[in-house]
Amino acid sequence: MHRQKVSSSSIATVGYDEVRSVLEIKFHTGRVYHYRGVPSDIFEGLMKAKSKGKYYNKYVKDAGFPFKRIK
Repeated sequence: MHRQKVSSSSIATVGYDEVRSVLEIKFHTGRVYHYRGVPSDIFEGLMKAKSKGKYYNKYVKDAGFPFKRIK
């Protein structure tokens, strides 16, 4: 999955697999998470958001998508 660097104090890179609807978030801490079942409009909204962290918290983290931490 190709990840793009983003301008954020908490998120380092974001990737999206449109075929599998998987959103990948890598934080500046080094932790990487995969969120399943994420529609492409959520990914697009995240990439356009002025505050990536706030958008992530509201529309990804708090939206209840199944996730797992990638080691």
